[in-house]
Amino acid sequence: MKELQASDFVEALRASHRAGRTPLYLFYSSLWDAFVRDPALMVLPFTDHLVHRGDGVFETMKCVDGAVYNLEAHLQRLQRSAYQIGLAFHRGPEALRAKVLEALHAAGQRDCSVRVVLSRGPGGLGVSPTESDATALYILVYAAGRPFMETHPQGARLRLSAVPPKHPDFATAKTCNYIPNVLMRMEAEAWGVDFTVGADGRGHITEGATENVGIVSKGGALAFPPLDAVLAGTTMLRVAELAQGLEAEGRLHGVVFRPIRVEELDDAREILVVGTTLNVASVTEWEGKPVGDGTPGPIGRALDELILRDTRENAALRVPYL
Repeated sequence: MKELQASDFVEALRASHRAGRTPLYLFYSSLWDAFVRDPALMVLPFTDHLVHRGDGVFETMKCVDGAVYNLEAHLQRLQRSAYQIGLAFHRGPEALRAKVLEALHAAGQRDCSVRVVLSRGPGGLGVSPTESDATALYILVYAAGRPFMETHPQGARLRLSAVPPKHPDFATAKTCNYIPNVLMRMEAEAWGVDFTVGADGRGHITEGATENVGIVSKGGALAFPPLDAVLAGTTMLRVAELAQGLEAEGRLHGVVFRPIRVEELDDAREILVVGTTLNVASVTEWEGKPVGDGTPGPIGRALDELILRDTRENAALRVPYL
């Protein structure tokens, strides 16, 4: 084991760096109040409670054609999540918003994703948040993933998760403590499906690893689980708003948030998986059996098109940074 001197540290970081699947464009740290473009330098101190305790909250936003989509909804949820775990950000929401836009402008990418993390910050190695001096802000700008139906036009495969669901008090906050989510992703990959969905002790569905799940019921209503038991996904909420237009056209018979029993997925007209990156994915296989006729349904296709158009054309929800 050799000892590194400060003068050798950057060279060692670069030598040990392995490029991941996703291109990284820019990383900002409030600890430096500066950003770097070299992925090898996008590092955190080990003593940050985010690293050894998962103590932080985050948001991921989509940027399309030089504007960040639904920024205010994401930042409001970030603040709610921070409040739920007693995490203060003394600079305030306007300063946070300004930093996000500043980072995106500096990155110079018209189409990308941005992840914003509020961490308890560096301190001791215990669990107490009093060991940390101040909340840290990290911002990462990176390449955006493609919408799910663009890469999987045949639709998605979904199974029921065996991972116990989070307690509602934790499920409703977007924290960096993601072990249940990781296990759900692992089981989906092990089972050869695209997504899994959890269920609570009463037999009601909850959510996916990083996605919300809903159905078009036998009666033709769009239903999502109640917001007191799952993360209030920004895409899910916007999809529910856009779906009201389909209801007005008579294509849906209601848009509701209610408990959904697992058995309802067996005879649902459609099953939908929604999220920031994937938009609206139509499930065509549930527990190894076809959903409907086994092809993406009309409501899922319509909502996917509506959310895609919304991200590109809705000036009220687009905040330019270039």
